[in-house]
Amino acid sequence: MLRSIEGQRSIFAEMSITSDQASRLHRLRQPTFAELYLPKLVTVWREGYGLEDFGADVFAGLTVAIVALPLSMAIAIASGVTPDRGLYTAVVGGFIASLLGGSRFQIGGPAGAFTVLVAATAERHGADGVILATMMAGLFLIAAGLLRIGTYIKFIPYPVTVGFTAGIAVIIFASQLRDLSGITLAGKEPSEFVPKLLALAGGLNSVNPSAVAVAVVSIAIIAALRIWRPSWPGILIAVVLAAVVCAAFSLPVETIGSRFGGIPRELPSPALPAFSIAKATAVLPDAIAFALLAAIESLLSAVVADGMTGRRHRSNCELVAQGAANFVSALFGGICVTGLIARTATNIRAGARGPLAGMLHSVFLLLFMLIAAPLASYIPLAALASVLVVVAWTMAEKHEFGTLLRSSWGDAVVLLATFLLTIFRDLTEGILVGFALGAVLFIHRMAEMTGIEERSPLAAADRPDDGNGDRVPYDSALAVDRDVLVYRITGAFFFGAASAIGGVLDAVADKRKAFVVDFAAVPFLDSTAANVLGRVAAKAHREGIRLFITGASPAVRRALLTHGVTPPRARYRQSLERAIADIKGGASEEAAAS
Repeated sequence: MLRSIEGQRSIFAEMSITSDQASRLHRLRQPTFAELYLPKLVTVWREGYGLEDFGADVFAGLTVAIVALPLSMAIAIASGVTPDRGLYTAVVGGFIASLLGGSRFQIGGPAGAFTVLVAATAERHGADGVILATMMAGLFLIAAGLLRIGTYIKFIPYPVTVGFTAGIAVIIFASQLRDLSGITLAGKEPSEFVPKLLALAGGLNSVNPSAVAVAVVSIAIIAALRIWRPSWPGILIAVVLAAVVCAAFSLPVETIGSRFGGIPRELPSPALPAFSIAKATAVLPDAIAFALLAAIESLLSAVVADGMTGRRHRSNCELVAQGAANFVSALFGGICVTGLIARTATNIRAGARGPLAGMLHSVFLLLFMLIAAPLASYIPLAALASVLVVVAWTMAEKHEFGTLLRSSWGDAVVLLATFLLTIFRDLTEGILVGFALGAVLFIHRMAEMTGIEERSPLAAADRPDDGNGDRVPYDSALAVDRDVLVYRITGAFFFGAASAIGGVLDAVADKRKAFVVDFAAVPFLDSTAANVLGRVAAKAHREGIRLFITGASPAVRRALLTHGVTPPRARYRQSLERAIADIKGGASEEAAAS
């Protein structure tokens, strides 16, 4: 027992300097609370912010507001709520998201991705249920940010992101078919995908040619301006022209005024929604879904902004900001808030210098609402539906979808599972199943990449031919006898590969005088793998076989020592050469532990 303790002491002494240095470096890399949660607005101000920067942010904010005005109303209508709630969300939620956010250029507001979730929640629990779920989602996001979960949300596999985005695009398109065609239904339009299509097919005899014409022309205008005048606000131009034409010629199409009675010219007073334990329990699944999707969308948007600008966002700060934005948005009757990729990209292209552009975008939207709210009553719903059709087409990521289908069978399975479940079942179910499949496939691939190589007799690296083309022999100084085996593990040694590698090592633990396991190419080792090697070491010790561990990093050593891979069961050496020299020289156990 004393010898074992001394052996452990020797091992720790050998790695003490490296371990202490690593610990100090680890502490140095740990960000402070301010570094994690300081809003980018403060960072920009500290770096120096002048009149030129302010002018650039004013122009960018106005540009984004022009784009966001029709989109916010269209998304709210598609979400099953009144258009004014979309404006409240963009004004209040967008302002808070930029004020507290961890990204310089993030634009917050209502997103097309939420239309499915919000519409389903509104149908089950009413508008009050949507507001309560949004408020609860805000609290969940704040908690996730403070718990630093933002770092892990970014690990969602790319096929899952593409799959649910494409699925949402299909659902958004289907949700706009009624307004695009002006179909009149006898009852309420179903929210599920297949029943919705069946109901719309049954109402084809009521198609309104005027609504179809307005929609087709609106889509054509938006598409044409994107090609020939990409700097022009094509969405706003199409909506305004559609409203003018419909009003001038008294076209028989449904408008915001005819369906919703117009838009208020002021923000409502903040108020808490009706709350009860039963109500909160009922909307809890929806609140979790809101929070999950808001986190994914906002962090994905922040990553896109980083790629466009070369900056780096603070993911956990961004989650806290989005949480606060959702909570405050709900206080004013708004719906879910998240970061918006298209509007964030527009903000960057318009020359934004900092978060003030996002805050000004909300201010301009408020001014539009206060001044031009009566004019919004003339906007035809077919034109707003055409806006969302364009949004769905853009967000579908068609090229990426095709690429993933061709890349590998694993990516295709994850993509299609997420895509189909999102459309035919539920968005949250699609994400969770896709993530689980992606994780299983990742474990399978990592296990396949982790290998164990037998090297007996061992030699140094193969030398090149000499000038005459003759092969230079191996370095025989490192060769050992055939009763000694050397194994080299490559790749992450974790639970997915522990069984296979453990079986190989266990099979030789009772047939040799000694064997060496080289960990020089192992960057990571988990508790399952360490426990497997601990059992191998114990068996070798019982059989009187010497086990040498070489090339293990301090972190790998600590894991092995914790799980019983300690002297005299195993001897640790820095290199294969040192271990082989000890084997050849018949080093004593005391020398091996020193």
